[in-house]
Amino acid sequence: MKSALAFAAALISTPVAACEIELILAMDVSRSVMNAEYDLQMEGLANAFRDDVVLDLIESAGGIMATVTQWSGVGDQAQTVPWRWLESRASTLSFADEITNQRRSYFGAYTATGNALMHAAAISATNPTNCTRKVIDVSGDGRGNRGIDPKTASNQLVAQGYTINALAILGAKPRPLDFYAREVIGGPGAFVEAADGFNAYAEAIQRKILRELSPAFVMLNETTRAIE
Repeated sequence: MKSALAFAAALISTPVAACEIELILAMDVSRSVMNAEYDLQMEGLANAFRDDVVLDLIESAGGIMATVTQWSGVGDQAQTVPWRWLESRASTLSFADEITNQRRSYFGAYTATGNALMHAAAISATNPTNCTRKVIDVSGDGRGNRGIDPKTASNQLVAQGYTINALAILGAKPRPLDFYAREVIGGPGAFVEAADGFNAYAEAIQRKILRELSPAFVMLNETTRAIE
């Protein structure tokens, strides 16, 4: 029985040769994010991967590689859900459960968005599968205030073939939406999605993932920057 369970687990987590999308989900856990707001982010992200449309898109794509990171200050980044090969409802729902069950890694540090991007690229190098599209999906509720210049990091990664999308959680001043649109996103089809506060995060992250899993729709909206 144990060997059968181990074999089933290997089927869920082991990638195959063809991969359309590599998706790195980088979540802001800086000092401005209260524990209740952290919970809203993680449960919203998990539920996005439980959505029937998202599940169908992943299956129709033939599978994707996905991972989750948490980021905050200059030296505060951690891959909290390892690379997972999602190709079926079972594997994607298991990934959603891992998102729900992860622990918060940081509590009181600053916001080093550029370092978060470079950390995502370092994680990308550990992906065991070569995917056609490499997408960094970064969420945050404020502007970067420490570390590597985010625009410099973004330009460097875009030159290496990455697409960087963002989800700006509104409420802080100056507005994080403008920061993410001008300093963070880049690459083919790059866009910013906006959440009107943490209570709206779940709907916003679902919209964002749907756009990322639908290449034709993303390319159609390639110039969308959501800065109005």
